[in-house]
Amino acid sequence: MKSLTGLDATFLYLETPEMPMHVGSFNLCELPAGFKGSFHKEVTKHLAKRMHLAPVFSRKLVFMPLDLGHPLWVEADSVDINFHIRRADTAKKGAAAMTLAEAHRLCAQLHGELIDRNFPLWEFYVFDRIKLPEAQGGRIVGGFFSKIHHAALDGKGGVMLANALLDMGPVPREVAPPDPGRRRKLESDLKLGKMIGSVFSSSLGQLVKAAKSLPSAATTFGSTLAKQSMASSGTGVKAKMPMKLAPQTPFNAGITSGRVFVTATVPLAECKAMGKAVGGSFNDIVLWICSTALRNYLSQHHSLPKKSLVAAMPVSLREAGATDASNLGNQVSMSLVELGTHLAHPLKRMNAIMASTAKVKTSMQSLKGLLPTDYPSLLAPWLVGGAAKMALNAYGKSGMASRLPMVANLAISNVPGTPVPLYLAGAQFLSFHPLSIIMHGLALNITIQTYAGHVDFGIVADKKALPHASDLAKAIEAAFREAQTLMALPAATTQAAPAKARKTTLSQATKKTKAASHAKHAPVKTGKRPDTDTVSKPNTSKKTNAPNHGKPVLKTASEKSAAKTVKRKTVAR
Repeated sequence: MKSLTGLDATFLYLETPEMPMHVGSFNLCELPAGFKGSFHKEVTKHLAKRMHLAPVFSRKLVFMPLDLGHPLWVEADSVDINFHIRRADTAKKGAAAMTLAEAHRLCAQLHGELIDRNFPLWEFYVFDRIKLPEAQGGRIVGGFFSKIHHAALDGKGGVMLANALLDMGPVPREVAPPDPGRRRKLESDLKLGKMIGSVFSSSLGQLVKAAKSLPSAATTFGSTLAKQSMASSGTGVKAKMPMKLAPQTPFNAGITSGRVFVTATVPLAECKAMGKAVGGSFNDIVLWICSTALRNYLSQHHSLPKKSLVAAMPVSLREAGATDASNLGNQVSMSLVELGTHLAHPLKRMNAIMASTAKVKTSMQSLKGLLPTDYPSLLAPWLVGGAAKMALNAYGKSGMASRLPMVANLAISNVPGTPVPLYLAGAQFLSFHPLSIIMHGLALNITIQTYAGHVDFGIVADKKALPHASDLAKAIEAAFREAQTLMALPAATTQAAPAKARKTTLSQATKKTKAASHAKHAPVKTGKRPDTDTVSKPNTSKKTNAPNHGKPVLKTASEKSAAKTVKRKTVAR
């Protein structure tokens, strides 16, 4: 018996038919050479041998009497694997294979449906046959779509779970069977008095812990807030508002159960090299790509806000290197990042993002040990699942979500994945596109996962909020191409990430980037990735002095020219 933490339980309390609170991924799978059987059957047999490796597969919920406190996890008496692992495409013999676009639409539909709480909170869907577009080879591949309730795991937890169930090669590794002598805590073992007692004891413990940490937390939070609210000392210290409200966009609206799901993929090595080139990180480049794509999408289909879009970005509190698949609960907090979408110049947009993420890093380093992932259990279902849930539903269904200001416009999450290919029942995963949660007021979610040398973008949104979803996916790949031109990286960066930051001058491309950012991008060349187009190789350029890697101080060509003019005048004197 194990009680859910407050953060895990919150995903249950706030869930509605319009807001399912599960996460998942969609993978295309290269079937073994000469494979003739049913991929669905092979996956079912494979996973049946490994379900004991992660408790999430056998744990089910037990709710407290009168909803006095957080639910409990107990082991189900039995798990019907055929209920949880289902065939997604048609079972008719001789039926045509599903197209990739049809598979994406089915994933969107399934992602908008609730998971039955009477069973362990996971579902897998296996595609026996997906036909890729002719431009991508037209061959037949398999597919795997997963959905697991967010109460059971977070993004990094999902990667840990995948490592437990998948293999590093085409031949599945041998897995020791479950220990027959292990004592399992079943639902029938629960005693009413012990359950109620655990609510009061855990709540008392939480209150004592909060009281002890409150003074230091308040001091640290106040100090961090003061630092964030001061401008850079380069032009003098000026007080600033610690938080800005996000502008109104089509993504800030109430949602329905209707979903859209599209994907995009770009090379990982080039993204890392570009991050080093600007003195930033891989995360900064990914945010710039999203920012540029959102700016272009809104310019094409809607009115681009004069203020910067703001992204709600989850930050993992999990210890680095954690691999224990038995502890997959949520260990995350939330931060806000300004995307600089109001800035037309790409370098200024990059500077704005890097300045915003630098503030987030400083804040999280100070607060990481103090951010709570739990809260007192007593009456939490009534307060969070009752009053808070009713308020959130009223906010979404009354139309207030599209009229009242929000602190963020969308959610963007960056999940580090494995650098090597993974295999399921002998089939190689070709892609790893995540699907995450949208909610009233935040109707767009872009989740990014690195996998085997690529960066896979999974875009989930409400149908009405993102009616031209494929245009946003194309805009992401176009933004990557724009970054290639902007950074002018040598072709060698596509092979491996260098040990040192590459020396490159961003200003070389700025004379043409302003016009290029408004021009139409060249068609994407078909690459080896089966589920997306790949981009053409970047143009080579000579190495020059690298920018300052201590602070985000990218300079435009006009700024550098002005600096040279001042220098010449000084020498003349």
